Amino acid sequence: MNSSATFLRNTGAGVTLAVRVQPGAKKTAIAGVYGVGTDAQLKIAVQAPPVEGRANAAVIAFLAELFGVPRSRIELISGEFSRSKVFLLRGVTPAQAEARLVRAKPE
Repeated sequence: MNSSATFLRNTGAGVTLAVRVQPGAKKTAIAGVYGVGTDAQLKIAVQAPPVEGRANAAVIAFLAELFGVPRSRIELISGEFSRSKVFLLRGVTPAQAEARLVRAKPE
């Protein structure tokens, strides 16, 4: 990941992460970056279908594992019914988030 990743933003509670979700994928993984500049989003493919909140739950579970935090510290703050979402990662610093993303290179 690029160290100037604009999909990560520092907040008082942690960091926000702008995500573009691709539901119904073959496997759950980081699929790259969607968009450029200030509109960039981390693209995440999830196996779960986009029904009854399954894709959102799958993204939260994936992010919890990726960032090493409990699911309860990840909150969907916008985009519940959209592919473009913003998650709040409570207690995670931008440096910690960037380090985790660098290790989880897209396949």
